[in-house]
Amino acid sequence: MINIDYALNKKRISDVDVKEKKVLVRVDLNVPLDIKLEVKDTTKIDAVLPTIRYLLEQKSVIILVSHLGRPDGKVAERMRLAPVVKVLEKRLSMKIHYVKDLVGEKVRVELAKMKPGEIILLENIRFRPEEEKNDREFSKKLAELADVFINDAFGTIHRAHSSTAGVCEFLPSAAGLLVEKEINFFGKVFQAPEKPFTLVLGGSKVSTKITLVETILNVADTILIGGGMCFTFFKALGYEIGKSLCEYDKLDMALDILAKAKAKKVEIVLPVDIVITDEITHNAQKSVVKANAIPADKLGADIGPETVKLFRKKIKHSKMALWNGPMGVFEVPQFANGTLEVAKMLAELKHATTLVGGGESVMAVNIAGVMDQISHVSTGGGATLEFLEGKKLPGIAALSER
Repeated sequence: MINIDYALNKKRISDVDVKEKKVLVRVDLNVPLDIKLEVKDTTKIDAVLPTIRYLLEQKSVIILVSHLGRPDGKVAERMRLAPVVKVLEKRLSMKIHYVKDLVGEKVRVELAKMKPGEIILLENIRFRPEEEKNDREFSKKLAELADVFINDAFGTIHRAHSSTAGVCEFLPSAAGLLVEKEINFFGKVFQAPEKPFTLVLGGSKVSTKITLVETILNVADTILIGGGMCFTFFKALGYEIGKSLCEYDKLDMALDILAKAKAKKVEIVLPVDIVITDEITHNAQKSVVKANAIPADKLGADIGPETVKLFRKKIKHSKMALWNGPMGVFEVPQFANGTLEVAKMLAELKHATTLVGGGESVMAVNIAGVMDQISHVSTGGGATLEFLEGKKLPGIAALSER
């Protein structure tokens, strides 16, 4: 069993005095922008609003810090946080003081003017090369801006950066409401999994999910496998997979997973039929074949209708279900059905704890219109995966002990 006591024993925002204090808040505002540099998806912004509102109620001076994109330690005009300001102002119905700087004189001057219950947003933290290096002096300068540090950026909490971990050396620190929620929900997977517990796993590669599978084998009853990774299992079992995606160097790994699952009496369910095509394009022709009958000149692009029925049958009795990874080439509409159907299956579980993690799975839940019917939709991609693998996340480990 994975031990996550290190996360459960860290201070939460309610454990620290933030009333009328200057509070540095690391948030994840790394949102997609369109060609006009306007925010396309506000999910990550909406996720941190509860923490911001809590601090507003406490009359804190709120200093928000985030990254956007990958500017590689240099100023990139297209990655400034200005577009986020508009959304925050609309959501909170108040002015956000935006400073195109991080620890310089402009910030200090602006902070001196701030009143309790006001918000300042600093510039993209990754414009500074010191951030990703977790530079101690840079961390100290960030800390000098505030009295307390709150980490509410679960999407980056697996990174040992100045604004996620380094700053904790110099300030009392705690998890924000979003990070607390992520820890509590995913902590249940290891501490008190509700039975039957089903893991739905997709995505392209077995290799990126092997640690997760081996960890979840200790608590799950059933594992449903779709997406590109199922073809590695098929190949390991001797099936013809045509031109389908396959990690040929991971066939032994796939067989090992099947053997471990059998030993632990965990049921692994692979697709029974597959949507196949000649090519992955928006106007490609498609057909359905049995999983063990993929033609040599075709490739698999989605789970088939019989698999959708099978997965629904397996999922519907779950008391806890965790989903990570799409069932097919989700970004192409005619190969998105399996993924969208899984989103609906989880939404249909009215008396179960349902957890969704991973960017494309979250996108599917959004497109299917069932976001509010899922118990918890994680904002972290890599962070969620690493937490579920039992890895110690630097941004949590650095927080103050309770």
